Amino acid sequence: MSEPTATALPVTEPLPVPAPAKLTDVASLSREKLALFLSEQLGERPFRAAQLYRWLHQRGATSFDEMTDLSKTLREKLKVKAEIVPLEKDLEQRSIDGTIKYRFKTRDGRFIESVYMPAEDRKTLCVSTQVGCAMACSFCMTGTLGLKRNLTAGEIVAQVHAVNREVRRNENLETLRPLTNLVFMGMGEPLHNFENLKTALAILQSEEGPNFSHRHITVSTVGLVPMIERFGQETDVKLAISLNASTDEQRSQTMPVNRKWNIAALLDACRKFPLRQGRRITFEYVLLKGFNDSDADAHRLKELLRDIPAKVNLIPYNENPGLGFQTTGEERAEEFRAILAEAHVAAYIRRNRGRDIAGACGQLANRGEAAAEAPT
Repeated sequence: MSEPTATALPVTEPLPVPAPAKLTDVASLSREKLALFLSEQLGERPFRAAQLYRWLHQRGATSFDEMTDLSKTLREKLKVKAEIVPLEKDLEQRSIDGTIKYRFKTRDGRFIESVYMPAEDRKTLCVSTQVGCAMACSFCMTGTLGLKRNLTAGEIVAQVHAVNREVRRNENLETLRPLTNLVFMGMGEPLHNFENLKTALAILQSEEGPNFSHRHITVSTVGLVPMIERFGQETDVKLAISLNASTDEQRSQTMPVNRKWNIAALLDACRKFPLRQGRRITFEYVLLKGFNDSDADAHRLKELLRDIPAKVNLIPYNENPGLGFQTTGEERAEEFRAILAEAHVAAYIRRNRGRDIAGACGQLANRGEAAAEAPT
């Protein structure tokens, strides 16, 4: 009796594994969009949005499990459809002047910086808006990174929540929001990431969120002229201009953006900027020894600002190794300030913070990015 022949089974291709559903980053949503997400995606009633929003932006919650006044059912539904994108504190450096510089790691392995600057009458945080920067200012370490990507609104706001937690713990405070002032002068050009910046500002100013006053938030730009008009129309916080030169030749040499929008175009945008009563535009002027700190520079600067409600922050350069610039001495800085003051231009020499901890923008993140991208 012959053996039965084996029948070959048909070869079947494995079924494709479906990609995981994209989760919604709820910390990046405005109050209105959060309400729409809860009603349309989860079938929840509108009042749940207020509860969730307060957990996210008053208490700075980093997980849904912390939200104890939300039902367990809702928390489980949120885990299926939503996420809170974390920032991981990667490094902390403390200065003898009280400044603390934080390096945060994003979920995709990028590095950003936030700098806490306490003073007797305020607690200020310098916030980043991008990983790296496309502006390529030659005296700025962040510019050497190039632009890696924009930060989301949630990542911008997360810096504030993270440092609020740090300050509460370090200084044994009970208030949920010990920070009093925010300056968007960290890594990146804020107006180059305008939509996410605008959403982050709305969250930070909201009564159900951190509730910062518009008087205590300043956004600095290198001079993206078309965006300055939008910024004035669509936000109500203070404007600072990173000027750093008294001639187009100087500015184009150190700030490539000047080749597209020169000083005249920039100052014209400033003249048209809608200022609240009593407000002035802040002009930041980084003093670079032997480059932009002469008497002639001071006289040109006072003429440039003659018809603009302005104050000038003279900033001693926080030296970056390898970039070729040195800081102006204290005596020269005071002489420069005095020339402006004689012309009734309000000018202040800003205290140099965090010099002993690589306090300038981009120094720590640059090291982190270099280490992350180095071959193993």
